[in-house]
Amino acid sequence: MEINIRNKKKTAAFMCLILCVSCLNLTACGSRPSGGESEPVQSETVHNETEQSDAVQSETAQSDAAQGDTADTATGTAGDAQADGTQTDDTQTDEVSTAKLSDGITIPEIKAPALKVPDSDYIDFLQAMGVGYNLGNTFDAYSDPTPGDEMSTETCWGNPVTTEQMIKDIHAYGFDTIRIPVSWHNHVDADVNISKQWLDRVNEVVDWAINDGMYVIINIHHDNHPEANGLYPDKAHMDRSGKYVSRIWEQVSERFADYDEHLIFEAMNEPRLVGTDHEWYIEDGNAECREAIECINELNQLFVDTVRASGGNNATRYLMCPGYCASVEGGTNPFYELPTDIDGNESKIMLSVHAYTPYNFALEYPGVRDFTVDNKERTADINNFMNRLYMDYVTQGIPVVIGEFGSRDKGGNLQDRVNFSAYFVAMSRARNIPCIVWDNGAFSGDGEIFGLYDRRNSADSVTDIIAALMQYK
Repeated sequence: MEINIRNKKKTAAFMCLILCVSCLNLTACGSRPSGGESEPVQSETVHNETEQSDAVQSETAQSDAAQGDTADTATGTAGDAQADGTQTDDTQTDEVSTAKLSDGITIPEIKAPALKVPDSDYIDFLQAMGVGYNLGNTFDAYSDPTPGDEMSTETCWGNPVTTEQMIKDIHAYGFDTIRIPVSWHNHVDADVNISKQWLDRVNEVVDWAINDGMYVIINIHHDNHPEANGLYPDKAHMDRSGKYVSRIWEQVSERFADYDEHLIFEAMNEPRLVGTDHEWYIEDGNAECREAIECINELNQLFVDTVRASGGNNATRYLMCPGYCASVEGGTNPFYELPTDIDGNESKIMLSVHAYTPYNFALEYPGVRDFTVDNKERTADINNFMNRLYMDYVTQGIPVVIGEFGSRDKGGNLQDRVNFSAYFVAMSRARNIPCIVWDNGAFSGDGEIFGLYDRRNSADSVTDIIAALMQYK
């Protein structure tokens, strides 16, 4: 996700339009819809396209798989426990363990038969990752120039200091994975030595999640813009970029070398040509775009080599690598190359993708505010990009993780966001693709409102969407 907690709006020029997959970064401001709470109710309507099971048999052609998205009949209900209590209450985790729906809100019935996947150990790993949560606009927040108190960046975009109880609450809602985006450039010296107190703080939160049984993803996040003096994917900046990426991952790898596979490293967040006409999309035949993709390939390989060389459990750790701006277009571009792993590792390198899709509903403002699972104009973009990932990667034995997705609030369109959340998760999990929802902590204002779990008062969390996410995980 990209900034800005300062309520800046993005324009349509910031989108990755190919395959209607947006890799846009999200900010943090907004207002959360209100409403009384009631027991979860399942919609009686049955939805959607054609038999998804057909796609199980059609691994030879992407067009066949594109016909494979169904939503016939389904059973099951969302949780019925109310999210209340305070963050200091020891019983809070039990109280938020399932999410409750507001009056009149229903979770659509969706049937998405599991598609055929290769027989490999990584399948169980992806299943265990389940549906995840992004601790957004927190450790990824930054200030240029670096503030006098470097530790203040954790809260400089408006979110409170992260507590262990927050992590327990997030896990109790059913999120199996937590992605902790981390920006480093406010916390390194000229030789890219990471501040001990910053790394210690990141380590502390990682430990809270690991000790609670979650999978954890950490990365290099907002260090791509010129002012960061971190990484930038063009040849002019490759010396600095290579040093930055290798030094960060040398130190992070050393710190976490003994952690087991519950800890996942992600090379970079949405690497792109920041500030150019091609920041959010790839222009076919454009030399700058081609060069950027080649530089991203090089940086991803450097990341893998650095982590693997550090020893310990890093030799076999699962690693995530994005294409250009972490878009589906970037990950499926003919010039993109997934890094080469060391001998003996099978399917340990995972493609990292972000998908605020369909863009006109999920992120564009005003765009459209309605989403129903029987409206092909809304679901087609999701079906198309997921089928492309399924055919190009999953069926080839290469894991995929959707590291960010979600839909912003548009004036109280809660039911539509519930419909979207349920559909997105059902389609991704049918392809054995874990997906990690974006939460920037924003519940009010005029910016991008992606808040779900209210870190200040858990009773005000948007449990309707959380329930929808959990229904089909």
